[in-house]
Amino acid sequence: MTIYGVAFLAFCFLVGKILGNLLGDVLGFNGDIGGVGFAMIILILGHSYLQRNDMIEAPSTKGIMFWSNMYIPVIIAMAATQNVHAALSGGWVALLAGLTATAAGFYLVPVLSKIGRAPTNPNA
Repeated sequence: MTIYGVAFLAFCFLVGKILGNLLGDVLGFNGDIGGVGFAMIILILGHSYLQRNDMIEAPSTKGIMFWSNMYIPVIIAMAATQNVHAALSGGWVALLAGLTATAAGFYLVPVLSKIGRAPTNPNA
Protein backbone atom coordinates (compact mmCIF):
# COMPACT_ATOMS: atom_id res chain seq x y z
CA MET A 1 0.00 0.00 0.00
CA THR A 2 1.29 3.41 -0.97
CA ILE A 3 0.26 4.94 2.35
CA TYR A 4 2.79 2.78 4.20
CA GLY A 5 5.44 4.09 1.84
CA VAL A 6 4.49 7.65 2.73
CA ALA A 7 4.52 6.89 6.46
CA PHE A 8 7.89 5.13 6.29
CA LEU A 9 9.36 7.92 4.16
CA ALA A 10 8.08 10.56 6.58
CA PHE A 11 9.60 8.68 9.49
CA CYS A 12 12.97 8.43 7.71
CA PHE A 13 12.84 12.10 6.75
CA LEU A 14 12.10 13.25 10.31
CA VAL A 15 14.81 11.06 11.85
CA GLY A 16 17.26 12.25 9.16
CA LYS A 17 16.43 15.90 9.87
CA ILE A 18 16.90 15.37 13.60
CA LEU A 19 20.26 13.65 13.05
CA GLY A 20 21.34 16.38 10.60
CA ASN A 21 20.45 19.14 13.06
CA LEU A 22 22.23 17.31 15.88
CA LEU A 23 25.33 16.97 13.73
CA GLY A 24 25.11 20.67 12.89
CA ASP A 25 24.92 21.54 16.59
CA VAL A 26 27.87 19.27 17.44
CA LEU A 27 30.00 20.86 14.70
CA GLY A 28 28.91 24.39 15.62
CA PHE A 29 26.81 25.14 12.52
CA ASN A 30 23.35 26.63 12.62
CA GLY A 31 21.54 24.20 10.36
CA ASP A 32 21.07 20.71 9.02
CA ILE A 33 24.19 18.85 7.91
CA GLY A 34 23.49 15.68 5.97
CA GLY A 35 19.87 15.20 7.01
CA VAL A 36 18.82 14.09 3.53
CA GLY A 37 21.69 11.62 3.37
CA PHE A 38 20.82 10.22 6.79
CA ALA A 39 17.19 9.86 5.71
CA MET A 40 18.15 7.96 2.55
CA ILE A 41 20.44 5.62 4.50
CA ILE A 42 17.71 4.97 7.06
CA LEU A 43 15.20 4.36 4.26
CA ILE A 44 17.45 1.87 2.49
CA LEU A 45 18.55 0.03 5.62
CA GLY A 46 15.07 0.03 7.15
CA HIS A 47 13.44 -1.34 4.02
CA SER A 48 16.09 -4.02 3.70
CA TYR A 49 15.61 -5.01 7.34
CA LEU A 50 11.84 -5.24 6.95
CA GLN A 51 12.16 -7.39 3.81
CA ARG A 52 14.83 -9.67 5.27
CA ASN A 53 12.72 -10.42 8.36
CA ASP A 54 9.45 -10.84 6.42
CA MET A 55 7.88 -7.96 8.31
CA ILE A 56 6.46 -6.28 5.22
CA GLU A 57 4.00 -7.39 2.55
CA ALA A 58 4.44 -7.00 -1.21
CA PRO A 59 1.94 -4.11 -1.63
CA SER A 60 3.68 -2.19 1.14
CA THR A 61 7.04 -2.81 -0.51
CA LYS A 62 5.70 -1.38 -3.76
CA GLY A 63 4.54 1.72 -1.91
CA ILE A 64 7.89 2.18 -0.21
CA MET A 65 9.75 1.67 -3.49
CA PHE A 66 7.50 4.19 -5.24
CA TRP A 67 8.09 6.86 -2.63
CA SER A 68 11.79 6.12 -2.31
CA ASN A 69 12.10 6.67 -6.07
CA MET A 70 10.15 9.93 -5.80
CA TYR A 71 12.13 11.06 -2.76
CA ILE A 72 15.47 11.50 -4.47
CA PRO A 73 14.46 13.97 -7.24
CA VAL A 74 12.17 15.98 -4.96
CA ILE A 75 14.73 16.37 -2.17
CA ILE A 76 17.57 17.08 -4.60
CA ALA A 77 15.48 19.82 -6.23
CA MET A 78 14.75 21.31 -2.82
CA ALA A 79 18.42 21.19 -1.83
CA ALA A 80 19.46 22.77 -5.13
CA THR A 81 17.04 25.64 -4.53
CA GLN A 82 18.51 26.20 -1.08
CA ASN A 83 22.05 26.10 -2.48
CA VAL A 84 21.23 28.76 -5.09
CA HIS A 85 19.62 30.93 -2.42
CA ALA A 86 22.65 30.51 -0.15
CA ALA A 87 25.02 31.33 -3.01
CA LEU A 88 23.13 34.48 -3.94
CA SER A 89 22.93 35.68 -0.35
CA GLY A 90 26.47 34.54 0.50
CA GLY A 91 28.20 37.09 -1.67
CA TRP A 92 30.38 37.12 -4.77
CA VAL A 93 32.82 34.43 -3.66
CA ALA A 94 30.08 31.82 -3.27
CA LEU A 95 28.48 32.84 -6.56
CA LEU A 96 31.83 32.73 -8.39
CA ALA A 97 32.63 29.28 -6.93
CA GLY A 98 29.26 27.95 -8.11
CA LEU A 99 29.66 29.40 -11.61
CA THR A 100 33.19 28.01 -11.88
CA ALA A 101 32.09 24.52 -10.85
CA THR A 102 29.19 24.64 -13.33
CA ALA A 103 31.45 25.79 -16.18
CA ALA A 104 33.98 23.07 -15.36
CA GLY A 105 31.19 20.49 -15.41
CA PHE A 106 30.03 21.63 -18.84
CA TYR A 107 33.61 21.61 -20.12
CA LEU A 108 34.33 18.10 -18.82
CA VAL A 109 31.21 16.41 -20.27
CA PRO A 110 32.79 15.84 -23.74
CA VAL A 111 36.07 14.75 -22.17
CA LEU A 112 34.38 12.23 -19.85
CA SER A 113 32.11 10.93 -22.59
CA LYS A 114 35.16 9.83 -24.61
CA ILE A 115 36.43 7.62 -21.80
CA GLY A 116 35.84 3.96 -22.54
CA ARG A 117 34.94 4.41 -26.21
CA ALA A 118 36.70 2.32 -28.79
CA PRO A 119 38.98 4.44 -30.99
CA THR A 120 37.56 5.19 -34.41
CA ASN A 121 39.52 4.23 -37.51
CA PRO A 122 39.83 7.26 -39.80
CA ASN A 123 40.87 5.07 -42.80
CA ALA A 124 37.74 2.87 -42.73
